[in-house]
Amino acid sequence: MNAHEIGYRISGSEMQYVEIELDPGESVVAEAGSMMMMDANIQMETIFGDGSSDNKGFMGKLLGAGKRLLTGESLFMTVFTNRGHGKERVSFASPYPGRILPMDLTTLNGKLICQKDSFLCAAKGVSVGIDFQRKLGTGFFGGEGFIMQKIEGDGLAFVHAGGAICERELGHGEMIRVDTGCLVAMTQDVDYDIEFVKGIKTALFGGEGLFFATLRGPGRVWIQSLPFSRLADRVLSAAGAGGRKEEGSILGGLGNLLDGDR
Repeated sequence: MNAHEIGYRISGSEMQYVEIELDPGESVVAEAGSMMMMDANIQMETIFGDGSSDNKGFMGKLLGAGKRLLTGESLFMTVFTNRGHGKERVSFASPYPGRILPMDLTTLNGKLICQKDSFLCAAKGVSVGIDFQRKLGTGFFGGEGFIMQKIEGDGLAFVHAGGAICERELGHGEMIRVDTGCLVAMTQDVDYDIEFVKGIKTALFGGEGLFFATLRGPGRVWIQSLPFSRLADRVLSAAGAGGRKEEGSILGGLGNLLDGDR
């Protein structure tokens, strides 16, 4: 099905929210708990999966929900539909400091690959599924797990990333190395792999973990300056709740390897 054509406005600086404008009958799907406010004629409905399998029967919906469960997300999503006779608005807030990125899938060849917790909302008809990494090493040590999300369709989707955002257009064969937790999203033609940090002293005492991602073009990548895992670890450390000391600590490398954060 074709995705609904929605309008939007992103407001705020450090803690942003996106306001979606819906014509009568239009809908937007979102992660549970992300809604901030909505107009009176917006109706909420909880559904299996992402709402893109309406014509595939119960088994199609169950399969869509199961794919979301594999990425660590809820089985359910929420659909917000304009049941009024004029334009209505619904807003969704970012979960932590950072930026909301609008992704027009029609300009991205219909598919975007992103970290599993970055999806915020999308026009109804956009599919949110799973993307298996081709290389086993990427799955075990990629920081975001073996399974990443894929967002497919021909409409607008919104993803959230922490801190400041760097968008890079990689030429054919151009390669950059990125901290594994800092990768937000990439187009489907980017080659993604994991590389071991050379030098045992650098790996164990450098505070940057044992692995980093190599991204090779052509394609577009989005990189965040503040992964949520890094923010949470700093908060726990400052609160004396057992967070690890990262920089210059042997646990900065070994601890992150053991818990899958890197």
